[in-house]
Amino acid sequence: MNAAIILFPGSNREGDVARALQQASGKKPKIIWHADHDLPKGTDLVVLPGGFSYGDYLRCGSIAGRANIMDAVRAHAARGGLVLGICNGFQILCESGLLPGVLMRNRDLRFVCKMQHLKVENTSTRFSSHYAPGQVIKVAIAHGEGNFEADAETIARIEGEGRVAFRYCDAAGNVGGAANPNGSTNDIAGFYSEKLNVLGLMPHPENLIDPLVGGTDGRAMFQSLVATKTKAA
Repeated sequence: MNAAIILFPGSNREGDVARALQQASGKKPKIIWHADHDLPKGTDLVVLPGGFSYGDYLRCGSIAGRANIMDAVRAHAARGGLVLGICNGFQILCESGLLPGVLMRNRDLRFVCKMQHLKVENTSTRFSSHYAPGQVIKVAIAHGEGNFEADAETIARIEGEGRVAFRYCDAAGNVGGAANPNGSTNDIAGFYSEKLNVLGLMPHPENLIDPLVGGTDGRAMFQSLVATKTKAA
């Protein structure tokens, strides 16, 4: 697995993602500056990490979505290459046109930072094969704009095509109500592109890969990515 992590001004989770990928693959990913124009040859996976790119000015992810490197990321995705956007990276995916919809202010207009349960909805993708259908996992969330919204037709397509990756839930797997930390439509915590090769999610699986920090439920995502063959750039 040849991975490239895009570093924007204000990113702060690139080191966590690098560690998670290296733990799963034994191979250190490359860090790519946002002003570059090309991905390293042979790149399988591009990760847009969490943080506050460009200070979250304008809309979260809106400036990063127009960075030089994003043309190469869009081309990579169009060829079938894998792209993972986590938290601010999810916002960048929506702002860059790689995923539909928008991430809005949390329902209660407050920044939320806590452990959060998720229900695994689709285990047939290259991001999720090491999870079990319906499995409840616990990872971390830390965001102020995680409320995913889209028009009714877009939501119906995402749901109808089985593109929901994870939903917010409680420890028993129940969705809705207080189990949803930000008001996201249909409790969606993450979803896939039409080709299932681009995943955007608000929670941080990269922070739950070591029992010393509270759990290892995030490991399976990176193990899934490493275990699958991809189309290199």
